[in-house]
Amino acid sequence: MIELLVVISIIAVLATLVMVSFTSSQKQAKDTQRKSDIRQYQTALEGYTNKSGGLYPSRTVKVDPSSLCSTLGISGTCPTDPKPPAVYSYISSGSGNPNSDATDYVLWATLENQTGNYYIVCSIGKIGVLTSAPTSSTCPL
Repeated sequence: MIELLVVISIIAVLATLVMVSFTSSQKQAKDTQRKSDIRQYQTALEGYTNKSGGLYPSRTVKVDPSSLCSTLGISGTCPTDPKPPAVYSYISSGSGNPNSDATDYVLWATLENQTGNYYIVCSIGKIGVLTSAPTSSTCPL
């Protein structure tokens, strides 16, 4: 009887370790998806600016970049966060007029595995992780 209890205890400990490890792996996978999605938006923005004389869509307040999908010409499914609610954000310079008059932007996503960190992509080509979210179109990196 004691041997059976010891075996059950060992199995319970191993199962707990596996579940903790699996949860971390899931968070890492979601963060990888977020980074990929932000890079897709970056690629779409660069394509858009090539067609619009070097200007980006102007959004002077933080918006979900999925609201730009039709403007950017993203066909099919627009990238969205793997764990709603959406945590992707976009802000640019310009007048705020939806027409293209912005010269710079910042895209970012809240990371799940690194709580309190943000994956940031700037129009000047800088990419990195910071502990605070951007508040303007000026690259914080």
